[in-house]
Amino acid sequence: MSMTAYCVAMAVQGTYPFGGRSRAVNDLGNQFVPFHAQLRDLMHGETTGDLVFNWSSGYGVPFFADFVTYLMNPFSWLVGVFPRDAVEFPVFLVTLLSAGLAAGLMTVFLGRLHDGSPWLRALLSVGFALSAWMVSDGFSDPMWMWGMVAIPLLGIAYDWCLHRRRWVLGTLFVTVGWAGNFYTAAMATIGMGLVLLVRVLLDERPAGERLRVLGRVLSMTVTGVLLAAPVLTVGLKASKLSQPAPEAVYYGAPDLVDYLAHLIPGGLVGRVPHISVGMLSLLLIATYPFMRRVALKERAAWLGLVVLIAASLVWEPTILLWHGFALPNGSPYRASIALTAVLVCVAWLALARRPRPAELLGGGALVLALVLGVSTTAYMSRGPWILAAGGLVFLALLLALHRYRNDRRVRRGLTVGLAGAVLLSASYTVLSTTQIRDAMDWWAPKRTYDDQSRAAYDQLKAADAWPASRTDPGPHAFAANDPMLLAGQGGRYYSSYLPAVTAQSLHGLGGGWFMQGRGTVSFNDPVSRAIMGISSYLEDDLGPDGFVQRTASAPPVVTLRPSDTRLDGTAGRDATVFARQERVLGARVYEVPKLVRSEPAPPGSGKPGHGWGVPSVQRGGPTTFTTVCTPGTEAYWNAPWLSGQVTALGRTVEAVGKYPMTANSLALLGTVPADGRITVTVSPKRGTVLNGTPVGCLDRAALDRTVRQLRATGPDRVEASGHGIRATFAPATQRVAVLSVPAAPGWRCSVDGGPERAPRKLGGLMAVPLADGASQLSCSYHTPGLKLGLAASGMAAAVLLAVAALPLFRTRIRPRLARSSSRRNRS
Repeated sequence: MSMTAYCVAMAVQGTYPFGGRSRAVNDLGNQFVPFHAQLRDLMHGETTGDLVFNWSSGYGVPFFADFVTYLMNPFSWLVGVFPRDAVEFPVFLVTLLSAGLAAGLMTVFLGRLHDGSPWLRALLSVGFALSAWMVSDGFSDPMWMWGMVAIPLLGIAYDWCLHRRRWVLGTLFVTVGWAGNFYTAAMATIGMGLVLLVRVLLDERPAGERLRVLGRVLSMTVTGVLLAAPVLTVGLKASKLSQPAPEAVYYGAPDLVDYLAHLIPGGLVGRVPHISVGMLSLLLIATYPFMRRVALKERAAWLGLVVLIAASLVWEPTILLWHGFALPNGSPYRASIALTAVLVCVAWLALARRPRPAELLGGGALVLALVLGVSTTAYMSRGPWILAAGGLVFLALLLALHRYRNDRRVRRGLTVGLAGAVLLSASYTVLSTTQIRDAMDWWAPKRTYDDQSRAAYDQLKAADAWPASRTDPGPHAFAANDPMLLAGQGGRYYSSYLPAVTAQSLHGLGGGWFMQGRGTVSFNDPVSRAIMGISSYLEDDLGPDGFVQRTASAPPVVTLRPSDTRLDGTAGRDATVFARQERVLGARVYEVPKLVRSEPAPPGSGKPGHGWGVPSVQRGGPTTFTTVCTPGTEAYWNAPWLSGQVTALGRTVEAVGKYPMTANSLALLGTVPADGRITVTVSPKRGTVLNGTPVGCLDRAALDRTVRQLRATGPDRVEASGHGIRATFAPATQRVAVLSVPAAPGWRCSVDGGPERAPRKLGGLMAVPLADGASQLSCSYHTPGLKLGLAASGMAAAVLLAVAALPLFRTRIRPRLARSSSRRNRS
């Protein structure tokens, strides 16, 4: 029913795979469709990396943390049985099948809470599987959907603890929940842990027995989590080594009336916890306080738990607790998945006791009061009003169920009617929410798989020359992870685990970034492309495909430099980005002229060579600079944090910088004319400070000579494996081998089979000094945190096996030992 309702809504809306509108919105398009394409390529051996390392993105980045965080939902692995250009379909199946499995498991768990009809339990489970959290938050993050599965899995495991059963299987349930997605599994563990505390509190067994239950739960949880330790240790280590995220700010709890409005399904507005679980569940939850046949202590405990969790979702200290002590970027209310589960539990505890007409009418009155109380909020659009009115249908059906409770045939018919109402209500809930979301610009889908992206993929695969050189999909962008989506070996990479070394190194060489460096883009200037060994790339074009493929003479990805090359950390600093590029390239190719301001500088605007203060175009109009370069050279502009327009040499460059969130790449201004004069007009949208020497003039002939020299003196052979690279040279005197790969922590290199050591850095790239006569360099990547995680898993596995073997020892081995001892004593 859950899957059918979701598909019906997608079909009516015309959303893929039932229509032409793509599902690839927000991070679903930017991250998760490309990540699934990479997983599919790995499964078919059609990519250059492996689970440890990703050669496609960011000019080489670690991959295992991405895998365990984004691709461990078991349904994600279905991508391997589909064609590459149909990757969006298995990504859709991840959402669909996760919802279906979550509904089935929740049906089982509700039966553990209280006996009752499995058909009625299933109807409430539909509300959980298609909750507002799923429709608004979870649908676009396939790995989060496993959190919906983990909640009932953990609930079942903890129920076994309550009855002193199946510790080993329960531990494996915990492991499966945490391995699938540790982020939502932590929320599921807290939520189901609180549910268990309420059940233990209401249990009438002696205090000592109840404490032993809590001990079993604790041991089960710790062992289960340790079994999945590699996903934690690798993810946490990668997070510490990643580029810092933009500082998240919590703006305070939402208005109480707005919060309560979100109990009604079908709407979407503002930053408020998404907690609705359908009108049937809402009516039953409202009925629960009036059910006098349920002990007051029980009602108080369960309703108190609902209030406690609801309050914890909007109080900053507990928000941090729910989210692993880090305020999330984006919605701070992702943990509302736990509240949806508890709300469904309360609804079932009401329905399982067969509420009487007076109690149902009391609940209906409470729901009516809620609707009237929130009627003036922005949340109450057409969808919520229609669904709230539909609550009358559920009330009538529940009253009829009580009226004909002893007539089996009528009850069956009413249950079928109730199921039909749930199906229609759930379908319309998903449809209403989706229509509201699709009308927002923020949710405009990315162009992941269309005719242009397929053409780009074909051209990139045809030109692939790895590891001799790189084929870069950028800077043309279909998604924020184009290299995984389209193949090739580019600079684009968007992930929470983007190493800080990678982000800073590429930025330092003139590359742009977004999300404060959590996303990098490919280089678009010839010097950086030469440094990274890029022999072909895509470029924006007005042709039928929207892009054109360019080729360039490129050095290999491993090159040799003189032994006196100034590596990072040695004396001296690069004065400009152009000087840094020259140091990494190993040759002088730029002329960096001084700028002259065409009009008097305003007070406090800086000094020539030390930075230029430029007011916004609204306040001071355009600002003009002049300079002189050698005719025929190419002028490039470096202003990473500028937002506005730059006009020079007949070309206008759009700049979108905003410190520290968005950095511009180096931009081509044009070819220097015969008189050598360059006039640059800057029109910022907001006041900014330009660096003192933002213009560099590139001598193409000098660059071409340098590339030819690097090719001529390069290694005889370069080989790459899934997470390693090897180069063979002709023996010579001392040199420095430079690998066009950011030196992320975890790399180890050896020379001529010697001991492995961390490489040094040249402009953030790997650099390895070679002794006299050295002829072979071998580097491999070792995932930080993996050994610790495997050791913890090994210890947990030993504990699990010991516990599993204990019954065998008690029933077979110990009696045999006793009989053998008895025989010896008699003899």
